Amino acid sequence: MRAIRLGGASWLALGWAWWACAWGWHAGPATARAADVAWPAYLGDKASSHFSTLRHLTPANVGRLRVAWTYRAGGADTNNRTQIQCNPLVVDGVLFGTSPDLQCFALDAATGRELWRFDPVRDAGLSKAGVNRGLVHWSDGADRRVIYGNSHYLHALDARTGRRVVTFGRDGSVDLMDGLGRDARGLSLMANTPGVVFGDLLIVGMRLGEGPAPAAPGPVRAYNLRTGALVWRFNTIPQPGEPGHETWPPTAYQYAGGANVWTGFALDEARGLVFCPTGSATFDFWGGNRMGSNLFANCLVALDARTGRRAWHYQVVHHDLWDRDLPAPPNLVTVRHAGRRIDAVAQVTKSGHVFLFDRDTGTPLFPVDEVAVPASDMPGESAMPTQPVPRLPPPFARQVFTPDQITDISPGSHRHVLERFSKLRAHVPFAPPSREGTIILPGFDGGAEWGGAAVDPDGVLYVNANEMPWVLTMVETRAATGGTASRGDVLYRQLCAACHGVDRRGNPAQNVPSLVDVAARRRQEDVMALLRAGKGVMPSFDFLAEPQKQALVDELWGKSDGARGGADEAAGGLASIPFTSTGYHRWLDTNGYPALKPPWGTLTAIDLNTGRHRWQVPLGEYPELTARGVPRTGTENYGGPVVTAGGLVFIAASRDEHLRAFDRRTGRELWKAALPAAGYATPATYSVGGRQFVVIACGGGKIGTRSGDAYVAFALP
Repeated sequence: MRAIRLGGASWLALGWAWWACAWGWHAGPATARAADVAWPAYLGDKASSHFSTLRHLTPANVGRLRVAWTYRAGGADTNNRTQIQCNPLVVDGVLFGTSPDLQCFALDAATGRELWRFDPVRDAGLSKAGVNRGLVHWSDGADRRVIYGNSHYLHALDARTGRRVVTFGRDGSVDLMDGLGRDARGLSLMANTPGVVFGDLLIVGMRLGEGPAPAAPGPVRAYNLRTGALVWRFNTIPQPGEPGHETWPPTAYQYAGGANVWTGFALDEARGLVFCPTGSATFDFWGGNRMGSNLFANCLVALDARTGRRAWHYQVVHHDLWDRDLPAPPNLVTVRHAGRRIDAVAQVTKSGHVFLFDRDTGTPLFPVDEVAVPASDMPGESAMPTQPVPRLPPPFARQVFTPDQITDISPGSHRHVLERFSKLRAHVPFAPPSREGTIILPGFDGGAEWGGAAVDPDGVLYVNANEMPWVLTMVETRAATGGTASRGDVLYRQLCAACHGVDRRGNPAQNVPSLVDVAARRRQEDVMALLRAGKGVMPSFDFLAEPQKQALVDELWGKSDGARGGADEAAGGLASIPFTSTGYHRWLDTNGYPALKPPWGTLTAIDLNTGRHRWQVPLGEYPELTARGVPRTGTENYGGPVVTAGGLVFIAASRDEHLRAFDRRTGRELWKAALPAAGYATPATYSVGGRQFVVIACGGGKIGTRSGDAYVAFALP
C-alpha cells in the first residue's frame, strides 16, 4: 500500500529522569514515588498486553482486597443510557479518566481526589458525542500532554492543568473530518478509542457508521503530537494505483465506507511496526455494491510506524456480510514454536478464534484452512466461496447452534425457542444474511468483544467471550415494490430501521429508544436538531437535504405528504443499498435469558505455545438462577481482563455488577466485590508508594443495566 507522507517526525527521547519531578503538586516523598508502577498506556502498554509486573497482590492475599477510594464523576443519565468504557491511565501517581458525559479528569491515584476537569462543550465550537474508551499520555521534558478523543476531535490537554494546548491543531484540537482522502462532512465519525504513540507521532483510528446510510472511509493516520499536523495516511480502501484496489469495484474508493480501526492498536517500538485491526466495509450485511474480497477491511495490517507503508497484512474475513469487525487490539507476545522462540502477534475475533502470526512476516504460526461456506441468495449479492479458519487454537466460543443446544433452563423457555428455531434457516458458520432470518453465533458482540484479551510473558492468552445467539433478518429498503413506499418510509428503512427496528420499537438492550410514541415525547424541531447534530452514539444525518430530513420527521409523526418513489429518489441518489436489517436482535427466551444452554459468558486461558486451552470458566452469574440451584451460567460481558505477575486475572465485564479475581494458573475464582454499577470497561492496576491498586470504571448502562458514574479503586487494608 502506498502511504501518503505529509510531514516529518522526530524521535521522543525516552527516559525516567523527569518522573521524579514531573508532578510538583503531588503529595508523597520522593522515595515513595520511586516505587510507583504506572499504567501508562491504553490496556497497560503499547503492546496491548493488559499485563502488569506487580506482585503485591497474590492468590494468597487477594481475598483481603477492600475499597480504597471511590470517585463520583457525575454525568450519569437517569434513563440508564450512559456508560463509562474507559480504561484509565495512571502516570506518576495521577489517574486520568473520562466521565459518563465525556468530560476528562485527573485524580490523585492514591486517594481519588480530583485535580482538574475538562469539559469540551465549555469551549466554543466543540461538541461531545459517542463513548470514550481511554486516553493517551505523551511527554517531552516539561511538556506533558493528555490526548483525549471526543466526537470527531482530538484534544491535546496540558496534563498538569487540563487546559487545551493551543499550539496543537487549532486552539488545541484536531478535526478528524479533515484529511480523510475525500469529503465526509455530515457523515458519522467519532474518536472513541485512543491511538498509540510512536516517537512524537500519534497513530489513530476512528469509529464510523456501519449501516445502509453513506459512511466515511476509515484510513489509519498519524499526527505530529507537538503540532497536530497530519504526517501520513494509509488508505484502508485503496485508491487507484494502490495494492488492493483490484479487490473492490473500480470506483468504490469514492463511495465505500468503513474498513476502519475503531478498537486501538499494538505497537512494536523496536521494529517500528504498528499493528492495525480493521473493521468491515459498509454496509455490514449487504455488499452488492462492493463486490470482491475488499482489502484492507477485516484485516490485521502491519504498517511502518514512521511512514505508514504496509509491511504485511492478513485478511480474516473475505467480503464481510456478518459485521465480523476485528473487535479488539491484537496482543504482542513471544511464544515457543517449532523449538524456537518467536515474536508473534495474536488477534482475537468475534467468531471466537485466535489467529497467531509471526510478527515480522505475517505468516500464521498454526495452519489456517480456507473452508467452503454457503452461497448467498440475496439479490445482487455474491458471498465469497471460502473463509479462513485456524486449526489451532480451538475456538473459545461455540460455533454452531444445533437443536441439542436449545436452552433447557425451563420447559417453557425450551418450547418457545424451539418453535422459532424450526422456522429459521439451519445454522452453519458463515451462513449468509437472509430474509427468512439467519442465526449469528457467536453474536454480533462476539465471541471476543472490544475489551480484548490479556497475555502474560509465558505466552498464555486470557480472553472473555459472549455466547449469545443473535438473529439477522433482512428486508427491502423500499417498503413495497412499484414505487408504493412514501419518501419518509423509504428513508426510515434506509437509515433508522437497523437500530430502531422496522416496527420502530427500539432495542432496550442496545440503549436504542422506541420511536413508536416519539410525537408524544418530543417536539419536531428537537428531532430535526438531533438529525443534524446527532447525540451520544446516534450519528449525525446532516448529509441529508433539509426536505429529506423533514420527510423522515413527518413519517415519524404520521404526517407523510403522500409522495411516492424509490429509495434513490427519496435519498437523493445516496441510497444504493436495496436491503437493510430489521435490527440487532439478541435471541432471548421468554424470561430474558439467552436462547441456548449455558455458559453464556466465559473466561478462557489459551496456551499460545501449544495452541491448546488451559482452562475455561463461566464469567458472571444470574443471582436468581444461582438461588434456584442452577450451576453458574456466566453472563453477557463487555470489557477486558488484566493479568499480573502476582498470579491473578482481574476482570469485571459481567452484567451482575462485580469485579472478580481469578487464579492465573487454574481459573479458580478467588475474590469478587460488588460494584455500584456494572464495570463494562477494562480495569487498570498500578502502585503508588508501594501499595498496589486495582481500579475499574463502573458506568453500567448496557444490556438493560443501570448507569453509574463511579470509579472504584481496591487495595489491601
